[in-house]
Amino acid sequence: MSDAARMVEALLFAAAEPLSIDDLSRRLPANVDIHEAIAELRRLYEGRGVELVEVAGCWRFQTAADLSFLMTVEREEPRKLSKAAQETLAIVAYHQPVTRAEIEAIRGVQASRGTLDTLLELDLVKMRGRRRTPGRPVTFGTTDAFLEHYGLASLADLPGAAEMKQLGLLDADLPPGFAVPDPMLGGGDEEDPLEPGDDAEFHQDFLQEES
Repeated sequence: MSDAARMVEALLFAAAEPLSIDDLSRRLPANVDIHEAIAELRRLYEGRGVELVEVAGCWRFQTAADLSFLMTVEREEPRKLSKAAQETLAIVAYHQPVTRAEIEAIRGVQASRGTLDTLLELDLVKMRGRRRTPGRPVTFGTTDAFLEHYGLASLADLPGAAEMKQLGLLDADLPPGFAVPDPMLGGGDEEDPLEPGDDAEFHQDFLQEES
């Protein structure tokens, strides 16, 4: 493969969208023959699983048409979190283990029926134990899926408030009294682990209690 073809290949491979000849020319040395480089790449990729194709006057790599059936895998579209869910998730992440009453106290409003339920369904939050206080309320914490979704190695890598907004963990308007404590200092000694069947039982109670 020529150096020109290698450079065009690198640009097209890394691009998030198809690139036009003008797009390529702005990034390549002036002496590069882009048309010849593209022709060379088309010859090299012809008949392979990935091909170089022209779309609306721009160029991109895409799966060969005869292999498109391999890409027809059902995927769940990520559900956009509401402002309440974003705030609730952030509170759980930084204050865990935290009860529903504590979440409501921090946010200053009563938790809606669907907020925690949505976070539980998305596997971003889990019920992790019962607080050693009267009524033994269930405590919530984040999951491994939460870390994976936001690209965090551990809770110690949680960002500050400003970065949380950029990641979508917090809306621009923080609730009154919201704080960003160290999640690694959570009071694990103040809770007992859930017993077998405790998750389902509380989940049902939680849905019935909300109004």
